[in-house]
Amino acid sequence: QVQLVESGGGLVQPGGSLTLSCAASGAIFSIPVMGWYRQAPGKQRESVAVITSGGGTNYADSVKGRFTLSRDNAKNTVYLQMNSLKPEDTAVYYCNAVVVSASSRSNRNAYWGQGTQVTVSS
Repeated sequence: QVQLVESGGGLVQPGGSLTLSCAASGAIFSIPVMGWYRQAPGKQRESVAVITSGGGTNYADSVKGRFTLSRDNAKNTVYLQMNSLKPEDTAVYYCNAVVVSASSRSNRNAYWGQGTQVTVSS
């Protein structure tokens, strides 16, 4: 089993900053891809940013230049630094990890965190 524990959400004013963290633990051999998705009320869940184990990143157009995703492979943790936040960034943010199992390296599954609320409002 794999667990993803998220932290760092909250209420921030427009133009402010927040950092989200997500730590993976459990029967992990490797995590090829890890990242963040978000879901606003009445909308579908969308990709925000993902990062590979080699450090390659991909960002949604709406967050490019404002958000930075990084990872610590030794800690199986990713960090999403969010700057210049806008009201439209308000959503529940979910961590996602594609994990190769330590017990069976042919076994690759995607896991989700429980979600953390980010609210951008004055």
